[in-house]
Amino acid sequence: MSAVNDELMEVQDKGKNIKVDQSNQLDKSSLLNQTNDEDKELDGFAGFGFSEGLINTLSKKGYKEPTPIQKAAIPELMLGRDLLGQAQTGTGKTAAFALPLLERIDAKERHPQVLVLTPTRELAMQVAESFKAYSEGHPNINILAVYGGSDFRSQLYSLKKGVEIIVGTPGRVMDHIRQGTLVQEALQCLVLDEADEMLRMGFIDDIEWILEQLPDERQMVFFSATMPNEIRRLSKRFLKDPAEITIKSKKKEAQLIKQRYITIQNSYKLEVLKRVLELSFGEGVIIFARTKAITIKLAESLEAAKHNVAVLNGDVPQNLRERTVERLRQGGIDVLVATDVAARGLDVERIGLVINYDMPFDSEAYIHRIGRTGRAGRNGEAILFISPRERSYLSNLERAVGQAIEKMEIPTNEIINKHRIEKIKKDLLATASSETKNTTESTMLQEVIKQVEDELELTPQEIALAAINLSIGENSLLIDNDEGWINQAERFRKGNDRRDSRGRNRREHGITDKDKERFRVEVGHRDRVKPGNIVGAIANESGLNGRMIGRIQIFDNYSLIDLPKGMPPNIFKNLKRVKVMNKELNINHYS
Repeated sequence: MSAVNDELMEVQDKGKNIKVDQSNQLDKSSLLNQTNDEDKELDGFAGFGFSEGLINTLSKKGYKEPTPIQKAAIPELMLGRDLLGQAQTGTGKTAAFALPLLERIDAKERHPQVLVLTPTRELAMQVAESFKAYSEGHPNINILAVYGGSDFRSQLYSLKKGVEIIVGTPGRVMDHIRQGTLVQEALQCLVLDEADEMLRMGFIDDIEWILEQLPDERQMVFFSATMPNEIRRLSKRFLKDPAEITIKSKKKEAQLIKQRYITIQNSYKLEVLKRVLELSFGEGVIIFARTKAITIKLAESLEAAKHNVAVLNGDVPQNLRERTVERLRQGGIDVLVATDVAARGLDVERIGLVINYDMPFDSEAYIHRIGRTGRAGRNGEAILFISPRERSYLSNLERAVGQAIEKMEIPTNEIINKHRIEKIKKDLLATASSETKNTTESTMLQEVIKQVEDELELTPQEIALAAINLSIGENSLLIDNDEGWINQAERFRKGNDRRDSRGRNRREHGITDKDKERFRVEVGHRDRVKPGNIVGAIANESGLNGRMIGRIQIFDNYSLIDLPKGMPPNIFKNLKRVKVMNKELNINHYS
């Protein structure tokens, strides 16, 4: 169960605490139930002094009102102040620093001006994508994500062409600084995102080294979900007269949203979608897709499969949008295929299921999507489709919603057939127990049944069976489709997802020594390697939580590290090629 949060915003400015109670606002637009009134103007964002290009971009993406962290942080960052912010994932902190920094970029200067450090490559890619999405109105700004495990040469080529914004993990950023390929003299701002996660993963020494390389005159921004002493120490050393912003949360009530995910290759997604929809008991369903073209394709496929479906994307005019939403509300439409922008502000109580057909843009988009179900205290369900490559993004989404997202198996023929039978039984019970609307019609139908019974010498049970077959139509009630692809997909998933059964449910407590085995990696003291370098590289590539990585011993020309037993072969193979300090780990079992 996840929690809806009331938030209290504190802005510390020159020793003064200014507290702004956000509870009334967040009762209307809490993290899981944002309503975002479509009739509101963009007064909040326009009030920051943003350029017309950025305002138009935000409008196209459906942004209406800034979140509390954005209201507090953006004015300070626009003024060039250092900032120390404490906020959870999903509160809008990426936009809080990305929007003002974009506005201050000089696109004529083809050199790095903003550096964002993140603990993992997945977060680096997400933040870089956010910058790219927000920069649509700034077409000459170039953004680059740099992280371990990717081709160094392609990053070098991009840097030589000219990049204004760099988002990266500490190890790879250090590599570029040491080799002189990331020129830091012109950097105007550094953002340390998820600073406490950096500390937990052992990056604190690397972070200090990077910060020491920066120009004296620069803006510095730290964001952290918690504020451990080490992060406080760093902020006192490197931040100059910072504005301090805290978004504090307290539990208000439980949300009845069951969240699950299915790992599936893209080629099977449509078939899985149809199978998942089979399990819906007639409540409204919203399917979120990434693009307008995908919404149309899905709607056509589902309509051919006899679903009552409609589309909601940016091309749908306002009057048609209103009619579509009303039909969904009244039950005239059961399945709505929508993009994120088009679904902003959608508030329909009968939505029982949200399907994320495509991975959401970021954690905030995921929170907004799943908030379309579970309305007014009702139960709701959200299902996320992810490809094996996207599997590592789950931890970011789980942190954002404050709960685990459970694994779901692809519905088999047996499960679907059982569900179809249950549905017929449920419909029969509901019809039999309902009051007769027209007694005259009822009397006539009873007479018809009596005539059929006499003429064909049928029993009441045989007549009831004939009536059910008549309602089913030409198609068979039970399906017997080929399930070979499901077994193939399951085997493929297990190869990428085996660590679920080992580590996900124990991430808060780590694993015991008996569950680990020792490995050797070919980097050591002579390579100037530190434990944080090794932990970060392995965590980034394998998706392992830092607590699952055990003792590290560093020798002159190699190191020993304890990792969970039974790592999938494909992950082990990838780890061999991972570079630390520009040298491949070449990991092997140590005996």
